[in-house]
Amino acid sequence: MTNPDKQNPVEAPDVEAAAAKTGSGTSSFSAITQRWKREDLVKKASPIARGLCLLFSLLAFIIMVSNKHGYGRNFDDYEEYKYVLAIAIISTVYTAWQTFAYLSKREFFDRRTSMLVDFSGDQIVAYLLISAASSAIPLTNRFREGQDNIFTDSAASAISMAVFAFVSLALSALFSGYKLSTHSFI
Repeated sequence: MTNPDKQNPVEAPDVEAAAAKTGSGTSSFSAITQRWKREDLVKKASPIARGLCLLFSLLAFIIMVSNKHGYGRNFDDYEEYKYVLAIAIISTVYTAWQTFAYLSKREFFDRRTSMLVDFSGDQIVAYLLISAASSAIPLTNRFREGQDNIFTDSAASAISMAVFAFVSLALSALFSGYKLSTHSFI
């Protein structure tokens, strides 16, 4: 090969040696493989996080519903615990629907709308979960100052499950936000 500036010809092995010195060939290959691994991780981690949220939400729901221990020690006597129950039901239904949609490989909306629903739904339900848990914690702490019994233990475990569901769904929201930001809508 010749050079238009009438300099010495450039040999192909010299070009390959220069690319090897700079590392541009191998670094771009490793960057591509790292991106593939990251995208694969996001594809796998998001449904796992939603599945964990489904499990924790269902446990919060079951524990709170079974928290009836006589007069003054029923969950439905207190607004805060009713709120935890209602949000646990909403979270269970939402994550069950999302998990079903993932496992059935069915798209209920077009791709863009589906990604927006995933991100928005994860954000909203995660906020509701932490809101419900934070509203019931002071009441449970007040009850525990007077007497520590099975009623307060059950309430505390339902609240803990709601917090774990929040953490799982917050991670899922991060993954859906990443998918939304890297997707091309053109």
